[in-house]
Amino acid sequence: MARKRKYAKSAGKDVEIEMKRYKRGTAKSGPGGKGGKVKSRKQAIAIGLSIARKKGKKVPKKRL
Repeated sequence: MARKRKYAKSAGKDVEIEMKRYKRGTAKSGPGGKGGKVKSRKQAIAIGLSIARKKGKKVPKKRL
């Protein structure tokens, strides 16, 4: 039996794009990038998933 995907393939693409920005040093945090530079990989992944959520892609809800 095939397992159901938790994340959309295109959501992974959004995370990938954000990781590339992080590695180049151009990733910014906060609304409009006013929060400064992204300093960790975890932060970059969270931003990528957040972008995917805003686009309405299949991504699990944020854990509190």
